[in-house]
Amino acid sequence: MKVTRGHEPGMASDRRGPTFTGEVWADPVMAGGGAPTINTVFFPPGARTHWHSHEQGQLLFVTHGQGRVQVRGGEGTVVGPGDVVWFPAGEVHWHGASPDSYLTHTAISLGETSWLDAVSDADYVAHEAGG
Repeated sequence: MKVTRGHEPGMASDRRGPTFTGEVWADPVMAGGGAPTINTVFFPPGARTHWHSHEQGQLLFVTHGQGRVQVRGGEGTVVGPGDVVWFPAGEVHWHGASPDSYLTHTAISLGETSWLDAVSDADYVAHEAGG
């Protein structure tokens, strides 16, 4: 059993790097090491992940703001507080904030993450238009 009291001891919040568009910050809740990796993630307006997938899937709990989620080759949707999103193992997707709202979610990532290409501004705008 492992109990984490809201934040992984000894780990600082960090700005996410080259696999994100915009200034995205994550606060480690649980650091993995055979367990799920859990982070509370803050996206300012327009910020988003790159396309990616998770070896065993990913669960998002949206806590604040408004965001967007989309699977590659499929339609996306708007998400807000109280929404829960499940991406099955290997499903390529992205998630991030709306253009005019921040987004905070708790991400539970299972297994290794495979990072792919950036979500282009054109794809993000097309998604905003419902495409």
